[in-house]
Formats: sequence, C-alpha cells, structure tokens
Amino acid sequence: MLNVLFQMTGLILCGIGWRILQPDGLAPVQTRKVLTSLVYYLLLPALVLSVLWQAELGETSLLIAAAAAAGIAAGFAFGFLSCRLCRNSSQEAGAIILAIAFPNTTYLGLPVLEATFGPWARSVAIQYDLFACTPLLFTAGVLMAARLGSAEGGRRSLAYGLLRIPAMWAAVLAVALNGFAVPMPAVLEGLLSLLERGVVPLMLFSLGLSLEWQQSRWRLLPSLVPVVLLRLFVIPAFVLLVVTTLGLTGDLKAAVVMEAAMPSMVIGIVLCDRFQLDVGLYAAAVTVTTVLSLLTLPMWFGWLS
Repeated sequence: MLNVLFQMTGLILCGIGWRILQPDGLAPVQTRKVLTSLVYYLLLPALVLSVLWQAELGETSLLIAAAAAAGIAAGFAFGFLSCRLCRNSSQEAGAIILAIAFPNTTYLGLPVLEATFGPWARSVAIQYDLFACTPLLFTAGVLMAARLGSAEGGRRSLAYGLLRIPAMWAAVLAVALNGFAVPMPAVLEGLLSLLERGVVPLMLFSLGLSLEWQQSRWRLLPSLVPVVLLRLFVIPAFVLLVVTTLGLTGDLKAAVVMEAAMPSMVIGIVLCDRFQLDVGLYAAAVTVTTVLSLLTLPMWFGWLS
C-alpha cells in the first residue's frame, strides 16, 4: 500500500511542480482544463465501457450503491449538524457539507483501488461513483448548494447536467451490453485497452495541478477540522458499519470502505463557484484532505486487512 501511494504521490507532485514552474509558459489552469477534458470526454468513458461491459453486475452492485448512498447521506447529516454547532454562514456551510459528503471516488479512488487490490477493483470505484455519487451530486448536492448559496441561476442546467455526462452514457450502454451478454469484439477491446491506460496517470497529474495553498487560507484551518475528521474518519467508519450489516466481506468490503475514506472531490469547486458558496474554503478542504489522505488511507487499509 505504501509503495502504491508513493508512486501516486510522485505523479501528484509532478502536477504540483508543473503548477509552480509552468513550462513553456503554459498556465496550470489551461493545462488542467485540457487534460481533464481529455479524460472526461474520451478516456474515462472508454474505461467505464470496458470495465462495466465485462464486470459481474447484480446484487453486489446494488450493495455497493447502497453503501455509497448511505455514506453520502451521513455526510449531509453530519455536515449540517457540524455547521449548526460551529455557526457557519450559509455559504461556508454549503462548501463544508459538499466537502464532507462527496469523496474523490474516481480521480484518486480509482487509481488507489486498482493499484491496491488489482484491476477488478476498478469496477468497485466506477459503480460507487456512477451508481451513487454522481447522481446524488447532481440532484441532492445541487439542491443543497442552490438553497445555501446566493446565486439562483444555473440550478436547472446543473440538475440536467447529469444527462450530459459522457461516463454516465457509457455506463448505461455497458450495463445494457452486459445484461444482454453481448461479446466484446477483439478490435474494440484492444482500442478501449489503449485508451483506458491514460486515465490513471492523467487523473493524478491533474489532481496535482488542482492543489494549491495561499497564505490567506491559513485562517480557514479551524473550519477545516470538522471536514477532516468527518471526511477521513467518521464517514468511512459509518460505511464500514453499513457494509458489514449488508454482508460484504473480504477485499470487496475493504475496497468499498476505502472509497468512502477518500478526500473531498475536486469537482465540488464547480458547484461552489456556480452557486456562490465559499470557493476558497472548499479548495482548502480539497487540498488539506488530499494531503492528509496519504496518511489516513494506509491506516484504513491496515485496519481493514
């Protein structure tokens, strides 16, 4: 596990280094947009199609989705309670709740699970994300952000944005082909295999490009304590209880809990910006939880092993 995290940390550091050095004058925001667009529109849908087409879908998929949904619901509940106790403003509360409820299941979770448990675990990460996290983000997450934010525009476009996610359509197609037992042509399998190889390194490099810390954010550290405790410890402990109750065992149980233990997802910044939540606080939460997860993920893996 430590060797895996060291390798991934190396790729993330490459992204951070690019942000600092800016080779050939390429701005990190511009570089990240190009890379994430490539992954979002082409490489990730290819990976989703490849994995779910040949995965064993059934009752286990429902249990993974149920555990993920339970973890997100707990994140909402604990987040609201934390913000009420800390008396955060509505803009701060919206950012904090998003950071607590939604883990980085794909951009960090997928490579961690694949490298730790093997290629089969990619299916767990994809199902955890596409069968629970993404639908709930663009429904419950959007409604919460619209309610607590100060911007009214964009609610409809974000809610309907779920239908414009290429990976979701790839998942629907893959599940249909899987259900009808359609064999994958050898040529297509080879093409998808080539495309999916770029997902993990580009995801981790882009994550490094997204991490930043400004001196002005030191004042935000007290507000991040509940986020760190809930996102990295309490929520995965709750999901561990849920998957144990559902009867999941072995590496599958460990993989689901590891997904729940991931840091805050990066894409939440888009919602914070659209609905005028506290973007700086959310960006700080992503940075802090991502850095600390390099310590907490091996702890969870050790406990689960």
